[in-house]
Amino acid sequence: MTTHAPQAAKSQVTTAIDFERDGIQTGCLQVPYSHDRDAYGFIPVPLMVARHGDGPTVLLTGANHGDEYEGSVAIMHLMHALKLDELKGRLILIPALNFPAYLNGTRTSPVDKGNLNRLFPGDPNGTPTQMIAHYIETELMPKADYILDFHAGGITMDYVPMLFVNRPVDQAAADKTEMLIKAFAAPRVMYLDSLESELMIGSAARKNGTFFATGEFGGKGAVGAEGLAIIERGIRGMLQALGVLPAAAPMDDAAPSKRYSFRGDHYIFTPVPGIFEPTFELGDQIKAGDLAGLIHDPYRPWAEPERIYFKADGLAVMKRLLARVDAGNCLGHLAEEER
Repeated sequence: MTTHAPQAAKSQVTTAIDFERDGIQTGCLQVPYSHDRDAYGFIPVPLMVARHGDGPTVLLTGANHGDEYEGSVAIMHLMHALKLDELKGRLILIPALNFPAYLNGTRTSPVDKGNLNRLFPGDPNGTPTQMIAHYIETELMPKADYILDFHAGGITMDYVPMLFVNRPVDQAAADKTEMLIKAFAAPRVMYLDSLESELMIGSAARKNGTFFATGEFGGKGAVGAEGLAIIERGIRGMLQALGVLPAAAPMDDAAPSKRYSFRGDHYIFTPVPGIFEPTFELGDQIKAGDLAGLIHDPYRPWAEPERIYFKADGLAVMKRLLARVDAGNCLGHLAEEER
């Protein structure tokens, strides 16, 4: 008897978009969602696909977490300004990957509490957020040569805007990475040595052999002007460097990007619950032993607060925004400049 190896389950997510067709198409991914008020409906995830001429495919995504807005707005600006006759290649533009979370203004989906960037490789028969992760990894990533997934701190954090890239493992990767860094022209670049998890989108891109970059470009649950400007300049510069868009006008020269990395001891956490009073600001240069903040006990306001200290030197690149904390909450983290 002949036996066959089991085939990987196919995504249940569908779309009317034809990714191989020339032109500009708009529509949505249809993520099946059966619930009490609709047995046969779907969750739409809006996207635009533009294809013209010969060139690479670039996938640009935002709102992997639904309360992170700079990337989604930059992608929408690109949608509005895109001229098909100037395009050489294919763009897949998805302003809000976790669309239910985006509409809800929350990090995770209100539909299933799914944190999209902790659910790869997903599940074609799982919850809606798991289905989205699976579709991205199995359907979109194999089509892409380059992926940029834009993040920010959301409603709980604020970040110094930074582009994140993988540290190159060979000369070919180094050449491509340096091209992207120069073209994107972000003031700061972080190497993803210790951040990548098998559950994150970057790991999915690595398994697909796709060039991947991400970043944190602000926060506060708002559209920050600095982060938005860096992303828009970066998208334009990268697409021009790849030949996907013409270099119609030279951009202003940017200072060389400073390079950073971080370790576990760059993070600070609170061991107790309470009210967080920070004593540092984003962009501060920190020394090990510096006071990071105080945790006040609301039930014993007369008691001396818990003092939280930094354990390493570095640049303060993330700061918690919410004053109310529980034990184990992250209060901020540093990054160390590489010379």
